[in-house]
Amino acid sequence: METPQRTVIIASLLVLGAELCFASVSALVKYLSTDVPSEQLVFFRSLMAFVVLLPWLWRKGPATFKTKAWGFHLSRGVAGLAAMYLFFYAIAHIPLAQATLVLLLSPFLIPVIGRLWLAETVLPQTWLAIAIGFIGVFIFLNPVAAELSPIIGIAFIAAALAAFTKTLIRQMSATESSSKIVFYFSALSTLLSGLPLIWLGQPIAAEHWFGIAAMGLLAVTGQLSMTKAFSLAPAAKVGVFTYSSVIFAAFMGYWFWHEPITWHMLFGAVIITIAGYLAIRTRRKAETGGKVGS
Repeated sequence: METPQRTVIIASLLVLGAELCFASVSALVKYLSTDVPSEQLVFFRSLMAFVVLLPWLWRKGPATFKTKAWGFHLSRGVAGLAAMYLFFYAIAHIPLAQATLVLLLSPFLIPVIGRLWLAETVLPQTWLAIAIGFIGVFIFLNPVAAELSPIIGIAFIAAALAAFTKTLIRQMSATESSSKIVFYFSALSTLLSGLPLIWLGQPIAAEHWFGIAAMGLLAVTGQLSMTKAFSLAPAAKVGVFTYSSVIFAAFMGYWFWHEPITWHMLFGAVIITIAGYLAIRTRRKAETGGKVGS
């Protein structure tokens, strides 16, 4: 059964909103990382999101906390937390747009994982869009090719883990509500990330607490939006809109850290947008039986 067009549009808008939230979280992480270790940022990002989320979930009643999908929740929690550790570390050591760009490889991996694991249909045109998207990524990276850091590899591993967790959400959404998925991720990530702080914790200056609180609020908003989006439509249909994150990050990097926006970056962003357009056109053609209207 095909997903209705209106539902796909709503899911796409939710992904765009989620990526804006996540780009803002990344900017806050980069700002805070000069004084706060990455391990603590991961913990407080998880804790603040959990604190913001818990009262809302409590009002929804006991059913929100009941689950039989412990394996799925644990897998998502561990993979998501590992991706967060690696990405936060990368943000602290390389330019914001560059780190986000490598994480942008995640959407290209989503249809592949969706095909191999969930047996979602991926048409040849979608594979072409993925290839064009990779070309756009490398064009984007070209102006800093001589300065690429080994930390890029860490960011790539984070991208692969992020793709896995987003595809996992699609599988979980058959039995788990979006609020339940976010609750268990927040709870598990808070618990697991808090353990290292027994040995690595450091005092945090008062002026950083507002940024930490904002980081948590934006994170939970993005999580809810993304989780809802992937429960409404297949990953192969809405994953292309996560490409917007690099645009948000590039402008934030330019505005706050004077990171340059070059023509290579703009051209790469255009190529990535074309890849997204091709994926959308392929989806419309499949849903209309081979006829794509104007």
